[in-house]
Amino acid sequence: MFGAILWTMSETAVKIQNVSVTLGKHFEALRNVNVELPVGKVVGFIGPSGAGKTTLMRSIVGRQKLHQGKITIFGNPAGTSKLRDQISYMTQEPSVYTDLTVRENLVYFATVFGVPKHEVAKAVDDILQTVDLTPQSSQLVEDVSGGQKQRVSLAIALIGRPKLMVLDEPTVGLDPVLRDQLWNLFRKLAQQGTTLIISSHVMDEAERCEDLLLIRDGKILAHASPKDICKQTATSSVEQAFLKLVGKQ
Repeated sequence: MFGAILWTMSETAVKIQNVSVTLGKHFEALRNVNVELPVGKVVGFIGPSGAGKTTLMRSIVGRQKLHQGKITIFGNPAGTSKLRDQISYMTQEPSVYTDLTVRENLVYFATVFGVPKHEVAKAVDDILQTVDLTPQSSQLVEDVSGGQKQRVSLAIALIGRPKLMVLDEPTVGLDPVLRDQLWNLFRKLAQQGTTLIISSHVMDEAERCEDLLLIRDGKILAHASPKDICKQTATSSVEQAFLKLVGKQ
C-alpha cells in the first residue's frame, strides 16, 4: 500500500493540521488532512469531482466550518480579519454583477477592496490587459461568453495583488490557447511571490503545477512535485500515478 508522498518545504503559506469536515449528517468530505503548502508556488489540487477539493479550498479561505483540526495562513488562523486583504477566492460560479460592464465590475470591486481612488483606473486597465479582456471592457457581463465571464472572475481575484489566490476550476470552459495563457500568468504571479492554489479534475493540468496534491474521497493520496510523484510511483504521468495510488488504497 502506498502512503502519502510528502514534500518538505522551508517556507509555508498554508498549514493544515488534522482537518476533517462532515457535510450533512454523514458525508465525510475531508478526512484527517495534514499538509503544508509552500510560498510562491503554483499548487494544484487534482482529483475527480466530489474528491473534496472545493471543501478543502473553502476551509482554507475560512468559509467552511471544521469539525476537527485547524488551518493557519501565513501564521494566522484561517478566516481571521487579518487575512482579508491577503487572500482572494475565485469560486466555480462567476461572482460578478451581470448587469454591469466588465470594467464597472472591476472598478466596483477595486473600491470595495480598498484600492486608493487615484490608482483604480490604472489597476483596472492593467488587470483587463492581463486577462485579455480589454476589448470586452465596455460590454455588459451578461452579454459576454461563459469563458469570458470566467476571466472576469479571475480579474476580480487579481485585484490588490493578494499573497494567496485560491482558484476553484479557473480554466473550465476556456479554449486551449487562453488556458495556456492563463497558466503562463499563474507561473508569472508565482515567480513574483504569490502563492496560487488551483483546483482541477483534468489530469493534464497537474503537469503544469509546481506542487501537487492528489485528492480522492477526502484524503490526500500524494503531495509532491509532478516529477517526484511519478518517480515515487514508477509511472510516466500524473494520471498513471493517480490510478496506481487509487488501485493500492
